[in-house]
Amino acid sequence: MVSSDWAPAITFSVFALSAGAVIVLRGPMGKALAEWIRGWSHTEAKWIEAKAAPGDVAELRGDVEELRHQLADVHERLDFAERLLAKTREAERLAPPR
Repeated sequence: MVSSDWAPAITFSVFALSAGAVIVLRGPMGKALAEWIRGWSHTEAKWIEAKAAPGDVAELRGDVEELRHQLADVHERLDFAERLLAKTREAERLAPPR
C-alpha cells in the first residue's frame, strides 16, 4: 500500500475527531470541564494566601484550639449525662417488684 492511499482516511479522521471535540466541548460537558479547570486556580490562590498571610493561619489555629476546648466540654457533659442515666436505670432494675 502506498502512503497516499491513507492520506484521505487520516485527513477525514482528524477532521471528524476535531469536529466531535468542538461539539462536545461547546456543550455542558465542556462547561463542566472549564469550571473544574478554573477551580484549580482558586485552590492554588487559597494556598498562596495561606502562605502569604501568617496572621490568618495563627487566627485559624486559635479557632481550632477554641473548638477543641468546646468539644472537650461537650464530651464531659455527655459522659455526665450517660452516668446519670445509667444510675437511674440501675436503680429501677434494683427496685423491688410491685
